[in-house]
Amino acid sequence: MKKRAEGGLVFSTEQGRMCPDCRNPVSECTCGQPARPEGDGIVRVSRETKGRKGKGVTLVTGIPLDDKALKALAKVLKAKCGTGGTVKDGVVEIQGDQRDILVPLLQAEGWTVKRSGG
Repeated sequence: MKKRAEGGLVFSTEQGRMCPDCRNPVSECTCGQPARPEGDGIVRVSRETKGRKGKGVTLVTGIPLDDKALKALAKVLKAKCGTGGTVKDGVVEIQGDQRDILVPLLQAEGWTVKRSGG
């Protein structure tokens, strides 16, 4: 159990809610967020079936966006493909083999895109 002296500021009238660990405002908290490694600037589009009982998904990796913008982009990509999908650990997963549709869409965003895998 933490002693009161070891605790931190929980609320500030200037900043709002504060993180007790890093003592930054909750909106700028860095202690609970794993840093995503910087890529090489290439967005890779691949197809994978591992762990999905033979069902294929299209993986889009290396997109240099934060989590909120990545979810918004995934929503647009899913709508263009007409399928479902998700974002897991900075990787966009789109159901089915959608590589032919996704590569031109991502190139139109201005990124360098490569097809990887089979």
